[in-house]
Amino acid sequence: MPDLIDKRDRADLFRINLARAMADRGASQSSLSRAVGADRSTISALLQPGTRLPNAQLAADCAAALGVSCDWLLGLSGRPEPVADLLAQAIQVTDAPRALFDSEIFRWHQEAAGYKIRHVPATLPDLLKTEAVVRWEYQAALGRSVDQAIAAFKEQLSFLAEARSDYEIAMPVHDLVSFAEGTGYWSGLPLVVRQAQLDQLIELTDRHYPSLRLYLFDARRVFSAPVTVFGPLRAVIYLGRNYIVFQDPARVQSISQHFDWLLREALFGARETFGYLKDLRRDMH
Repeated sequence: MPDLIDKRDRADLFRINLARAMADRGASQSSLSRAVGADRSTISALLQPGTRLPNAQLAADCAAALGVSCDWLLGLSGRPEPVADLLAQAIQVTDAPRALFDSEIFRWHQEAAGYKIRHVPATLPDLLKTEAVVRWEYQAALGRSVDQAIAAFKEQLSFLAEARSDYEIAMPVHDLVSFAEGTGYWSGLPLVVRQAQLDQLIELTDRHYPSLRLYLFDARRVFSAPVTVFGPLRAVIYLGRNYIVFQDPARVQSISQHFDWLLREALFGARETFGYLKDLRRDMH
């Protein structure tokens, strides 16, 4: 909408938008006048063609009473929702239970079926883990339900395999080294389990290339928090107990550009990662 607009046109926009908001809310002139503390005749006058714009306080009070943006009432914005509501829709904080794909994560994957999904995992990518690694990593959190959780996880993996989404995964190379050596987070994970996991990574990155591409970056040069970009729909940052979910296109695009940067700075591109994994596996003993 043009920055400069005739006040009469602005007044017409206000009158039209006020009438629309009242209709949407089922508000009468009497109920709105009571809500804003003005005479009914004042509200009636605002709805008449040719009426001048109200003062800022009355416009703000009408917007608040009707649950719309004052900027929208005045024709300064194309969205009727108040700013707080727009922010709530654009950025959400949700629980992040200690589990495999919880129902919300799986829903995000379902909604993004067919789009490119870009992922920086917190450890190894869940999509590529062996059952033995899953059991070792999630046993304490899932307790007696670990068998049910793994069965559901396998069903979800089957769906994702059929969704025809391309997956780009970027992770720090030191996380793979730590895994191969069984140090840090992976301390206590038996060698045979780690060897089988590396074998699976090698097999999957080879068999599913180019729809699955794994990149390795040097975390001493570049850094990323765990994040997943579900096509153009949303970007999700993992905090530990919570996810921060961004759904407005500008922020999703910004986080996707961060992922582009990780790929540009990667030590090993998707083709090179296969060879690096084989070298890492050969040295495991």
